[in-house]
Amino acid sequence: MAKFVKEFKGDFEKFVQYAEDCVRGGSVSANLENSDDYTVNGTKVAVRVFERYSAIGSNRVSLNLTIVGSGDMIHFSAITSGGSQAMFFKINTFGEESFLHKFEDCVEKYLKHY
Repeated sequence: MAKFVKEFKGDFEKFVQYAEDCVRGGSVSANLENSDDYTVNGTKVAVRVFERYSAIGSNRVSLNLTIVGSGDMIHFSAITSGGSQAMFFKINTFGEESFLHKFEDCVEKYLKHY
């Protein structure tokens, strides 16, 4: 399991759309499996769960995004899981790490432009 967390100022809706586009654009096999959006006392929350095939690990991995917006502040957490073929402990996490690193690179490009 790998994790990437960031907090910055920005437009919540634009970043949610950008994040979705990043994941889909980073892999031909990436799919949005499910999503949920809600607002609590003015704070917006978007949850996205993506899955893709990892050729390196010959398995499927998931990327879970939780994006929280309050005013112009955005906090998000991106966590990958899956990817191991072992029964009791993780042997192969290459697919998870690759999935997350592609997303990280895309987010860093976003932050340089906004």
